[in-house]
Formats: sequence, C-alpha cells, structure tokens
Amino acid sequence: MQESYFDVNCQKCPRLAAFLCEVKAKNPTYHALPVAPFGDKNAKLLIVGLAPGMHGANATGRPFTGDYAGILLYEALHEFGFSNSPISKSANDGLILQNARITNAVKCLPPQNKPTSDEINVCNSFLAAELQTLSEKSVILTLGLIAHQAVLKAYDLKLSSVKFTHNVKNDLPNGHQLVNSYHTSRYNVNTKRLTKESFNAVFETIMPLLNQS
Repeated sequence: MQESYFDVNCQKCPRLAAFLCEVKAKNPTYHALPVAPFGDKNAKLLIVGLAPGMHGANATGRPFTGDYAGILLYEALHEFGFSNSPISKSANDGLILQNARITNAVKCLPPQNKPTSDEINVCNSFLAAELQTLSEKSVILTLGLIAHQAVLKAYDLKLSSVKFTHNVKNDLPNGHQLVNSYHTSRYNVNTKRLTKESFNAVFETIMPLLNQS
C-alpha cells in the first residue's frame, strides 16, 4: 500500500533514520525501513499500534508480524471475521484483511521501542492523513496509551479530552468512534493485564459499532 499517508523513503527523523541504517547493516535481510499500513484500503476498522518491533514489523515489513505482539491481535481479527488466517508470519504468507487495516503511530523502529515526543509529533501528520481517508462511522482501535494520544493529536484534540480506558467507546470528529485497548505486548499478556478474553471483549464492543455503519 503506497498512499499519500505513507512514505517508505521518509527520513524526517534523523535519529530513527540513522538507527534503521545501523539495523540494516547488522541484519541485511530485515525490512529496516518505514513500515506501511497493512490491510483493506477501504476498511472501516483502523487499528493503531505504537511502532514497529525490532524483530517483528521492522524485520518483516508488515505491522505486528513476526513478533509476540501480533499473536492476540491476528487471532482476534480471524475470530471476528476480519482475516483469512489467525497467524501472521511474514509479508508473503497469503494473509488478507477484510474491512480492517493496521497502522502505527510511528512508522519507523525506535531505539529501545521508545520514540521521542518530537518523533511522534513528526509522524503524526501521516496518521492524520490516514484518518482523513476513513468513511463516516469508522472505528479506530488504539493499542496502548501512546497510540491513543497520537490519534487525539491527529484529530487536533487535547490529550485530556478523552481518557485512555480499556474497552471504552468515545466519539471522535467526522462521525468516527474510538475504542481503546491495552497493547498486545508480551509484558501485558504475561502479567495478565491483557488476556484473550479481555481483548476479545474489545472486539465485541467494536462489532455492533461497525454493523451500524
């Protein structure tokens, strides 16, 4: 997917661009570039994560693919009818998403998985452009606090205007709706902060919202 809201050659963040060069030198087979959104171009469900993982999306070139954080996500997408497979291993594994697309608040791998505030803000223009492509009554699912805040920034809303709370629905501009979830990270799953049941409950909240559209 090569759209106005993504630039595979973007080097607007010097620290991230330099880091990707270092990673590519050490891992020549890795994607090690900005990671494009993945899924249905006309999706009404947009899932927003934080950033590519070192040995996941940064390696495979597909969001949440090849690392632990994608396990719960792709299982749920399959269970609720958004994909043809519950597993996402590589960019050429034949996985197809229907009515769903996955993107990230920051498109490049950050050192220690921690983008700076400036890097989040710079990349926010791409997220804002992507949100503008969504039709009325679309749903945005954010995974984690940083993704939640990035979406609010992209709508030019104050961060205090919508509190991050797991599995709570909020109205956004343009007829869009926001549903938050704890991130599907290994830490959150291992500590039981997020379970398969509590993550599926998020999709149970989302499905009626999509069916209204």
